[in-house]
Amino acid sequence: MRQPPRGTWLLVLVAGGALFEILRRTLVHTQNPNLVPASLLLGAALVPAVFVTFIRGRRLTFSVDGGTVALIAFVGGLIGITAAGTLEFDTLHELGTLPMVAVGLIEESAKLIAPLAVLLFTRHRRPADGLLVGVACGAGFAALETMGYAFVALVQSQGNLHAVDGLLLLRGVLSPAAHMAWTGLTATALWAAANRRWSLPGLATFAATFAVAVALHASWDSFATIPAYIIIGALSLALLTLTAHRLSTRDQALSPTLANPPTPTAA
Repeated sequence: MRQPPRGTWLLVLVAGGALFEILRRTLVHTQNPNLVPASLLLGAALVPAVFVTFIRGRRLTFSVDGGTVALIAFVGGLIGITAAGTLEFDTLHELGTLPMVAVGLIEESAKLIAPLAVLLFTRHRRPADGLLVGVACGAGFAALETMGYAFVALVQSQGNLHAVDGLLLLRGVLSPAAHMAWTGLTATALWAAANRRWSLPGLATFAATFAVAVALHASWDSFATIPAYIIIGALSLALLTLTAHRLSTRDQALSPTLANPPTPTAA
């Protein structure tokens, strides 16, 4: 699958940022409430879209095209946030409280619904596809969640756009180190388990990776401070970078074999 140029993510960032600023200024000048949904959508989706574009531009072998990635992000994020919201509401109703570990477990499980469907019902089975699909689903989930928080902040602040801008900026900058990194890790491990024919070692690796993602998620929600976000985010991105590097090394190792298949020996 043809990949976008490696600098495409920067173009998306600059163009998207310029559009958001134009939209924000127009909203402030006109005070037209009809522009609020577009502003929240663009503000919440900009950084996740940039990071997905950045991942797709890496030197990895994907079989998923850009249109499919966008569809996965939208549908996967919608399914994930709906499932997570339902399960969290039911758990809170039954237990009267919602431990942070339960939040991490529910949300990390919900975000894997769409990747699992892609894995089982499509032919996107390359190892790097799991990374891209997971990051895309995490991006959709993060964008929709940020839109929800921004809407609540707008209502509670009685239309204070400065409060909303700060929230969009903070959650946007942090999203690659949170939902997108965690789902990218777990989906990559899920693809690896499938490629190992669901063997016990493959399933054990997936279970361990999923447990790490849940622990990072629970720690993120429990501490909820900027220093904690920096430490946990740096660890999450480091694990994602290491995973991408391993996939790239594997692709490079397989390239000579695929380009020069062995010649059959005459009988």
